[in-house]
Amino acid sequence: MNINQETLYAVALTRINFFNVATSLQLYRKLGSATTIMEHRHDIRAVLPDATPRLIEAFKDVSNAMRRAEKEMEFDESHRIKPIVFNDDEYPQRLRECEDAPLVLYYRGSADLNKQRVISIVGTRHCTVYGQEMINKFVSQLKELCPDVLIVSGLAYGVDIHAHRNALQNGLDTVGVLAHGLDYLYPTAHRDTATEMLRQGGLLTEFMTSTNADKMNFVRRNRIIAGTADATILVESAAHGGGLITADIANSYGRDVFAFPGNICMPYSEGCNNLIRDNKAALITSAADFIKAMGWEQDVKLKKAREKGIERQMFPELSDDEAHIVNALQHTNDLQANIISVKCGLPISTVASTLFSLELKGIVRLYAGGVYHLMG
Repeated sequence: MNINQETLYAVALTRINFFNVATSLQLYRKLGSATTIMEHRHDIRAVLPDATPRLIEAFKDVSNAMRRAEKEMEFDESHRIKPIVFNDDEYPQRLRECEDAPLVLYYRGSADLNKQRVISIVGTRHCTVYGQEMINKFVSQLKELCPDVLIVSGLAYGVDIHAHRNALQNGLDTVGVLAHGLDYLYPTAHRDTATEMLRQGGLLTEFMTSTNADKMNFVRRNRIIAGTADATILVESAAHGGGLITADIANSYGRDVFAFPGNICMPYSEGCNNLIRDNKAALITSAADFIKAMGWEQDVKLKKAREKGIERQMFPELSDDEAHIVNALQHTNDLQANIISVKCGLPISTVASTLFSLELKGIVRLYAGGVYHLMG
């Protein structure tokens, strides 16, 4: 087996400091790689002066963690699971902005986790007929108005599974974030849907194989659901529940949160109504409301233009620098300015001013995570 040393060390680090994700990420951000962390494992306090005695002790002997990491990577390779490390291109760029982002994610699927538009749809496991109708209506309208969207949820009963299934029915990619390893599936009743999602989306987790779906893991996975998305939509929720936790996390990340209002006498509308009342979520009743609030009307305009056979002139008279950047984005879309600077061999100041010019011309657009997207 061809083991990538950096990935192996990163996987091992998640075992060494499993219960303190933020500290592992702090070390990683300071030293720039898992390999460098392992090289400095005997002088961690020189890098992190306030490192706990528990962490210092954990780094004294990493042999068990390394063996577990090797076993994990062997399983992953044989089951088409891709470990994605924090600095990898495939890592969700929106999640990378979060202070408690996982150092490693395990992914199996076909969807781009850095798609131009990503939303999470969450809510109660006791989804009512009203909630099902709202999901059906919202997702079908979304497909019509803004078709290039990735829908993220937790593959749980209720709102989650209805969100995934409606996405599949409407031809939208959908990713399920799991509270356990990818060696089994919970709940097993959703296996057929999960299998279909591998072809039109995927399954994502921060947990190694042989990790059970324990209660605390569901809370941890909620931050990934919130962090990977531009916005979180709460469909139905009681006064307390996992969907509200995800909405709170999304708010803490500075992400947009929306909720469907419901009958004030219905228990599974209480959480949504309270969020709206407390100005912690914006009220929506349709995909059109959502798209307008997000400022995604350009997607709708472009779609209508294509349907009418109107081809806008994509690249009107570009300067040399503009053309250079456009060519780079044509080859690999959705890049940050510093990456564009490297690919084009241009100073970052030139790249910044040129990107601004291209934005004014409607040729590129800036999205979450400082990513520039070439409009098409």
